Amino acid sequence: MATEKPRSTPTKVCPSCGTRVSESAPRCLVCGHQFIGGVPKGGVKTTPLTRGGIPELHLSLPIAIGLLVLFILVGGGMTYVALAQTGRVAQPTGLPSASTTATVSVTPSPETPTVTSTPQATPTPLSYNVQSGDTCGGIAAIFDISVQSLLLANSLDSGCNLFIGQALSVPQPTFTVTPIASSTPSELEATIQACETEEYVVQEGETMSLIAVTYGVPIEALMEWNGLTSDVAFLGQHLTIPLCQRTFVAGATVTPTLAPPYPAADLLLPVDGAPFDSSADTITLQWSSVGTLRSNEYYQVTVVDITGGQNRRIIDEVKDTSLIVPTSFRPTDGRPHVFEWSVVTVAQIGVDAEGLPVYVTGGPASESRVFTWSGSSGAAATQTP
Repeated sequence: MATEKPRSTPTKVCPSCGTRVSESAPRCLVCGHQFIGGVPKGGVKTTPLTRGGIPELHLSLPIAIGLLVLFILVGGGMTYVALAQTGRVAQPTGLPSASTTATVSVTPSPETPTVTSTPQATPTPLSYNVQSGDTCGGIAAIFDISVQSLLLANSLDSGCNLFIGQALSVPQPTFTVTPIASSTPSELEATIQACETEEYVVQEGETMSLIAVTYGVPIEALMEWNGLTSDVAFLGQHLTIPLCQRTFVAGATVTPTLAPPYPAADLLLPVDGAPFDSSADTITLQWSSVGTLRSNEYYQVTVVDITGGQNRRIIDEVKDTSLIVPTSFRPTDGRPHVFEWSVVTVAQIGVDAEGLPVYVTGGPASESRVFTWSGSSGAAATQTP
């Protein structure tokens, strides 16, 4: 006898989550959905129409989430396409990769101090009113300055003409910083250091040339050592005499100073252009006296054989006012020669290194005269340099 199979219990499917529940269950045990009405055929519940005539659709949660995601993707794609067609889509810029940069330790450099030069203060010139009997040399000596600086500060000429009450600007002495001596002095410094000097103050009536000949120092060297641009000397002026620059040595019997300049001598005989033939063995030259000469003063006579050449001449110093031209100076070529002669007053101020006397002129020279002198070809002649 066959056994009858038991009849299955009717069920229904939850429209929200798809869970199968008993047909008589009023609520889904999984999602809590409320069942209304009966179960349609095929196990699908038909939802009654809503008040507006539109059927109510119930979706499960997974389907609803999927539809939402699909809607977002479709909407985003459509938006990108629309913006790409207008060219308003910005391309993404790649971020630079971070690289490790070594940190350099900066050592602060020491600051070099700025050297600020301090300007030297310029001494303010003094003011002085000229008194009776004042001279530029005396004023310079009082304030211990050079006469040249006093002349330049007041725009005075070399004559230094002053008047009583004149206001003078007296520059203050400039102190020169002595440089540090080097181990090896230059040639000029060695000469200055080795040179013997003597300080001298100009006296009344003295000139720069007179001081130069008194000490036997060239006037150029005297001006250079004292920084002078003029050979004018002033009373009271301080001078440094470089004795190492002496070109001659003063003699013991030489007068230390010179007399005032003498006038030019007047030539007497022979007359200008006088001829002498071979019968004249000697010729006497004569001139006028210029005054009483001192023991170291002479008449210096110069006779030059112009026809024979400039190297043939006679130079002699005499005390008298006449000189005899010796026969040895007569020409020997048988033709007349022209001779020129003149006289000047000189003073001996010393002797040179060879012991020869050194003379300086003591006044202007006379005018020159000429004479002619003929000689036989057999006569002997001696040239005196």
